Amino acid sequence: GEEQTTARKGRKWLRRLVWLLLLALLVGGGFYGYQRMSASNAAVVYDTVPAKLADLTVTVSATGTIQPITQVDVSSELSGVVRSVNVDDNSLVKASEVLAVLDTQRLEAQKAKAEAQIAAAEARLAEAQATLAERKTLAERQAGLRKRGLSTQQDFDTAQSAVTRGEAGIAAAEADVAAAKADLAIFVADLKRALILSPIDGVVLKRAVEPGQTVASSLQAPVLFTIAQDLKRVQLEAAVDEADMGAVKNGQKATFTVDAYRGRNFPAAIERLSYAPETVDGVVTYKAILSAPNQDLALRPGMTATAKIIVEEHAKALTVSNEALRYQPPQVEAQRSFSITQLFMPRFPRMDRGKREVAPDGTRDLYVLRAGKSEKLSVKTGATDGRSTVIVEGGLKEGDEVITAQRSAAARPAR
Repeated sequence: GEEQTTARKGRKWLRRLVWLLLLALLVGGGFYGYQRMSASNAAVVYDTVPAKLADLTVTVSATGTIQPITQVDVSSELSGVVRSVNVDDNSLVKASEVLAVLDTQRLEAQKAKAEAQIAAAEARLAEAQATLAERKTLAERQAGLRKRGLSTQQDFDTAQSAVTRGEAGIAAAEADVAAAKADLAIFVADLKRALILSPIDGVVLKRAVEPGQTVASSLQAPVLFTIAQDLKRVQLEAAVDEADMGAVKNGQKATFTVDAYRGRNFPAAIERLSYAPETVDGVVTYKAILSAPNQDLALRPGMTATAKIIVEEHAKALTVSNEALRYQPPQVEAQRSFSITQLFMPRFPRMDRGKREVAPDGTRDLYVLRAGKSEKLSVKTGATDGRSTVIVEGGLKEGDEVITAQRSAAARPAR
């Protein structure tokens, strides 16, 4: 009756459901197989750049400041009041030119006193010389009287002793004259030191004194003037990283820029390299002194400069883009045996880029597009400037199209 009819209807719907599931599996499997086949048969498009002969320059970067080749801080050897200042900032000065003068009134008075003391000492010396001459005459007279028996031995001895005292008096008077002259020389030297002179030809970078200012001479005397020698040639004190010191040598050429003149490159050359390390925040650097012309006086002391030191130059070398050395063709994982579970949980191919390692013999792999196919070449590389690399050995030739990337032909090119 009704129960049999219901059972038949239920089995009928169950059979339809099973057929629908089988049909869906067949359609899904076919679509998946079609996609795999399409993917495996899809054309590959390669991005290439030509290998070319080019000039390649390897540089090392360093930063530092512009400094005069010779800079002198001028202080005062004497304490006193500044009476006058003859120069200002940026003044051109010659060696021995008077920069400033201290008040010399007290020194001049001391000089006059020393001159008077010399005169007094010389007068005493003249008196001592006259006394000695008189005593020598008396001694000679006593000697004559003694020979004739007209004088006693005591008188003779007294005359001789007087001569000896006269000679000692002359020696003392001469010493007094020398001491007075030495005092005068000190005051004369102090008067000269009251004139603050320029030690070199150059330009006054800084004036730090005014008339009427009191100057105190001490172990750390204040700097009154800072003078730089001819600024038509300056030096760059640059800090070179320890990792680059193996490539940096004396005499290497360089260029540098300063913020004041953007886009202008100033030429320079390394004059000397310091062996003393300088550590800042754990970074070890070494000082390089670069000499640079400055005929137009555009460069000023204290300017911050960024230098590029030329450590290698290669003319007309065979080069490739560094992108080509980073390229590695994808490796598709081997296809596993088919199973029914792949219809429900398909595994998609995995692409491995691999590592770009240097072989033990120093070679690296490049891929060249020849006759539409990728061909691997083993080459030895040389210097690099960060964008291109020199090819030293290998089968690469000028004009070869070196692969830098690949994509599917169906993929839309990147814009």
